[in-house]
Amino acid sequence: MTENSFDIVILGGGPGGYVAAIRANQLGLNVALVEDKHLGGICLNWGCIPTKALLKSAEVYSELSRSSDFGINAENVSFDMPKIVKRSRKIAQRLSNGVSYLMKKNNVTVFNDRGSLDADANAVLESGGVLKAKNIILATGARPIMLPGIEVDEEKIITSKRAMNLEEKPSNIVIIGAGAIGVEFGYFFSTFGSKVTLIEMMPQILPVEDEEIAKVVENSFLKNGMNIRTGSAVKSVEKTADGLVVKIETGGEIDTINTDIVLNAVGVRGNIENLGLEEAGVETSGRYIDADNLCKTSREGVWAIGDVIGPPLLAHVASTEGVVAVENIAGVPNNGVDYSSIPGCTYCQPQVASFGLSEKAANEKNIKVKIGRFPFRANGKALALGDNEGFVKLLFAEDDGELLGAHIVGQDATEMIGELVLARTHGSTYKSIIDTIHAHPSLAESIPEAAGEAYDEALNI
Repeated sequence: MTENSFDIVILGGGPGGYVAAIRANQLGLNVALVEDKHLGGICLNWGCIPTKALLKSAEVYSELSRSSDFGINAENVSFDMPKIVKRSRKIAQRLSNGVSYLMKKNNVTVFNDRGSLDADANAVLESGGVLKAKNIILATGARPIMLPGIEVDEEKIITSKRAMNLEEKPSNIVIIGAGAIGVEFGYFFSTFGSKVTLIEMMPQILPVEDEEIAKVVENSFLKNGMNIRTGSAVKSVEKTADGLVVKIETGGEIDTINTDIVLNAVGVRGNIENLGLEEAGVETSGRYIDADNLCKTSREGVWAIGDVIGPPLLAHVASTEGVVAVENIAGVPNNGVDYSSIPGCTYCQPQVASFGLSEKAANEKNIKVKIGRFPFRANGKALALGDNEGFVKLLFAEDDGELLGAHIVGQDATEMIGELVLARTHGSTYKSIIDTIHAHPSLAESIPEAAGEAYDEALNI
């Protein structure tokens, strides 16, 4: 091969792109990765990882604030916001350096540049030069959606990137959008004493989650003083000498909220501009590139993975798609991505984790299911931990007992969901879940109890 000729060229070094590069090297392919900013992408540098570091600080502060419940006296508990932010950034930097190490370890040629496609589906570098490859993987990620008429200045009207670097907590903050991003930041700022207003157009916060699950989170937030406005739309944000005035419409009625900061958390759109997609014959739909479950696009030899191909907009989906694309390029047998078994997680407290069919979706699709629930208030480990909020909810096919969906709200929900995804992947039924011995005491004991409750076999409720 020539100096600028590769088996695969990957545009984008996020959790999809860098994982695809590693897998390509493992399969003996010569691979180049083009990334103009920081390896690890938005997730590692400005999303998943640093936000979880911030949320951990909020959890510790919350625990210390109620330490007397555990017989521990901790007086004058306070926090240092600049230090909280510094810790978050340090963790992100450490992991970004780790990805750089992995690229060297796996013989990945990295170009610190921006790339696009030409008519022959080669990768053209912005700085000059062409990288030739039989296969190109597009992994260019996504960016926040901007609301018409509400101009982000990253000072008063901000995105999540700025929100995780505020070294002084706002007295008041309005968050537009109550998906995972909005809910996590709502929990974070509320825990540290900000007056938070969470605004969501849909009838519930966490719109993609099961209604019962979302209600638990909403009730917890309300109990802790958060203002929640569902079924509401932001009409305008006006800057004044004293801050911001947010105009909100709910059921045809207009009212206003005064605030210091507005966080735009309404979602993201794929980075499909200036990629040469039309010239290369790569089709798009709306904000995203069209790709099938093997990650093939409409152009032979061009693949696409991660947020740039649309929901579910999750780092672990991007990584999975990266492996699927590379293995198909290499001729490794692969059935593609099973989008019915993708776990989604929200890391507020109480945590939310789910995959598969919800009760509402089952009703809408006329799928006959049996549903089992088990509350953490009946779980000994939850009581010992002092956090028994929430429950496990499982859906099984009525005819054969196959696990179709799982929904958990409560402490460590995001750690518990993996077991259920594994069960789903291997075709588990309610019976195999019940028959799996779980350690006592553990939060995970709630899983077989929920399965048993669906079939009148629960033992502890």
